[in-house]
Amino acid sequence: MNIHARREEIIRIVREGTVHSQDELLALLRKKGFKLTQPTLSRDIRELGLAKTPAGYVAPGDLASVTPITTFTPIEVRQERLEHLMKGSIKFAEAAGNVVVIKTPPAAAQPVASALDATPPEDALGTVGGDDTIFVAFRHAGAATAFARNVQQIAGLSTRRSARA
Repeated sequence: MNIHARREEIIRIVREGTVHSQDELLALLRKKGFKLTQPTLSRDIRELGLAKTPAGYVAPGDLASVTPITTFTPIEVRQERLEHLMKGSIKFAEAAGNVVVIKTPPAAAQPVASALDATPPEDALGTVGGDDTIFVAFRHAGAATAFARNVQQIAGLSTRRSARA
């Protein structure tokens, strides 16, 4: 069988099923009667432009079907989602130096942290979300204090536990 038939079969195999390794692809091609070596297959893969993804090999042009494409979401929509999550999920927020500690019910921290990452507060350096706790690091203690107060206000928390720098 010629090189074109072999390469067409490689594309067909990759498009019709999941192939995670060159060894797996080599075995499938040999079952179909192709006689080739691993270096030849490696060269075919490179020349065909196949991409290796966590989902397996992908033919050129098919990458968008396995790679999620993020759509643009306006800032207003992201901000509204964040505020909605804060109102329903935050039990405690307090500044400690330049870090704000936010407590949520179990399993609620990740969605809030993700929404914070999508709409980062001014002067925020980063967010770490666990199961029920979120840490937001700020450049300055003043920014942390202002953010903690804003979170308390949005979440409807008592100002009895005011944020401290």
